Amino acid sequence: MEPITPAVLASDDLIQVAGLPLHPLIVHAVVVLTPLTVLALLLGTFWPQARRRLGIVTALGAALVLVLVPVTVAAGRSLAAALGPLPAVARHQGFGEMLLPWAVALFVVAAGQWAWFRYGDERVRRDSPGAARTVRIGLAVAAVVVGAGTMVLLVLIGDSGARAVWGGLPS
Repeated sequence: MEPITPAVLASDDLIQVAGLPLHPLIVHAVVVLTPLTVLALLLGTFWPQARRRLGIVTALGAALVLVLVPVTVAAGRSLAAALGPLPAVARHQGFGEMLLPWAVALFVVAAGQWAWFRYGDERVRRDSPGAARTVRIGLAVAAVVVGAGTMVLLVLIGDSGARAVWGGLPS
């Protein structure tokens, strides 16, 4: 792996904050906020008291993830272009670019869960208990699938990113 030189960091095409590439700075927000949002979504799915206490916070966290992911990917593309073609970076970039659909799904499920339990569940349960149960089960399945898929991909992204940065170090 070639070292990052001052010329690479000074590139006009590189998205920077205070002279530092934005990607390694903002990626930490995604790495922390995404698992917390998945955890809140799953807690809200299986623990009604947690869902009531969290309220709209889970959906807002998912909305923030949805905003941060494309910014992080754009900053990562900028950094990858400045570094040039490196296989480890290309692998990391490939995984990173797969995260947006999962972030969209995370937001849709979190917002749907919040809206359902805020506005629909009690009313529908009175009129049609079977339909309410079906929606609750559908939301639970969606939450588990989206949560698991998002976390697996996040681990793959993080692992490939760490290997891209640190993989060339002697052991």
